[in-house]
Amino acid sequence: MKALGKTRWAIAEGYIPSTSTGPEPVMTSHETVCVLNPSDEDARVRITVFFSDRDPAGPYGLTVPSRRTRHIRFNDLSDPEPIPRGIDFASVIESDVPVVVQHTRLDSPRRRTPC
Repeated sequence: MKALGKTRWAIAEGYIPSTSTGPEPVMTSHETVCVLNPSDEDARVRITVFFSDRDPAGPYGLTVPSRRTRHIRFNDLSDPEPIPRGIDFASVIESDVPVVVQHTRLDSPRRRTPC
């Protein structure tokens, strides 16, 4: 396979709602980074999270095996600290081999229905 991906990605938009609607964990509001590692080597990935009013969190380290994909919920990142809910953030994803990154969100806060 022809080389695919980059070693550094920036996602300028992130937000984990503080509330969710529906059964957990399927309908828990979350941010996810999807990482595709098309290379023949395992990817060592680091995620650093940036905020408007405090120092960055991280880096959060993880591995994506060669020729595999991994979906990482920001909600599940806890070491060195959990990502706070209800505030904006941005992230930088770095890898030691080229990977492809996509950012997704499930926003399921409880909504009021009109009478």
